[in-house]
Amino acid sequence: MALIPHNTLVVVADGRGALLLRNTGKPANITLRQERKLEPVNLENDGPSGSRPEDQTASQTDEATFAKQLTNTLNKMKLDGEFDQLVLVADPQTLGQIRPILHKTVEASLIRSLAKDLTNHPLDQIAEAIAA
Repeated sequence: MALIPHNTLVVVADGRGALLLRNTGKPANITLRQERKLEPVNLENDGPSGSRPEDQTASQTDEATFAKQLTNTLNKMKLDGEFDQLVLVADPQTLGQIRPILHKTVEASLIRSLAKDLTNHPLDQIAEAIAA
């Protein structure tokens, strides 16, 4: 069983949105509270420059753009001192897009990552998954 310290930021994401949760419970008794929900914004202007690769759909480009937006949010939150520890839960594709572009201070705060899509699951099921 993984211990998730009190006040740890828990991010549950996929390519279409993210939940920012906080562990308000004890390390061995996780209680998650939602702080905010992030959704993609300004996808037309915030995506990669140049033309989209032929083998990539518009949906895939939008998901990659959101992963970049989420990473920028996490980087800013860390630099602003909004969290010390981080748990990152995302579908494998989104996790693979996020990890390489995390700021090194955010990466150093990462205490657990889980390659699962749990964005539409209840908070108690998310807590169970990250504690397992």
